[in-house]
Amino acid sequence: MKSVYKDIRSAVDSGKKLLAVLIDPDKFSIEKIPDFIAKVNASVATHIFVGGSTVEDEATHVLVEAIKTNTLLPVVLFPGDVTQITPKADALLFLSLISGRNPEYLIGKHVGSVSKLRNLDLEVIPTGYLLIENGKETAVQRVTATKPMSRADIQHIVDTAKAGEFLGMKLIYLEAGSGAIHPITTKIISSVKADLKMPLIVGGGIRTKKQLESAYNAGADIVVIGTAFEQDESFFNNVTIS
Repeated sequence: MKSVYKDIRSAVDSGKKLLAVLIDPDKFSIEKIPDFIAKVNASVATHIFVGGSTVEDEATHVLVEAIKTNTLLPVVLFPGDVTQITPKADALLFLSLISGRNPEYLIGKHVGSVSKLRNLDLEVIPTGYLLIENGKETAVQRVTATKPMSRADIQHIVDTAKAGEFLGMKLIYLEAGSGAIHPITTKIISSVKADLKMPLIVGGGIRTKKQLESAYNAGADIVVIGTAFEQDESFFNNVTIS
């Protein structure tokens, strides 16, 4: 089976930028999928991420199955809970919320998922997940009962991301949160990227082409777009990534 991570690593090593469209199962009806995914296929998107902070049981499985019948793009799970794991996807971001100190989201949920993952043919990608303050409370903050990291303490963010690398994570994900008021700053992105030897994902609050380009120019290897593309499916018009 083709490795999603190896393809990401190869793209990043060659200097190619990647773009993922995030689909929240709680916000999407199956009826919308064919038309929406057709627009994703026609865009510059390279991946589809699926997940949310709170999702009904089986909703992810049904949604991913529908997505897979309409695209050849890699579908990657971005789960908030073990109930969002489905073998229909191509890979799973095995998220550890290293910005917080809630043991359930550092290791507890992961242990609980092993019995399900053990027998699935699903690529698991260890991912260090850092929640950064964005100007408002996010669903991630409420669900995990953790505080986001201060935007002002850049060195602490850099050190936390580096700790994730030392722990063996394969990806680092800087997250401002769905519908964030402020996206991750270019200073934070560039500072983290300069200290890492792995691909860097950035998401949350990116609503304009200028913000997208700024994230790439600062060092983001993968940018995740959710709300912006849901609200304006012409978002990627005239956008190029290389």
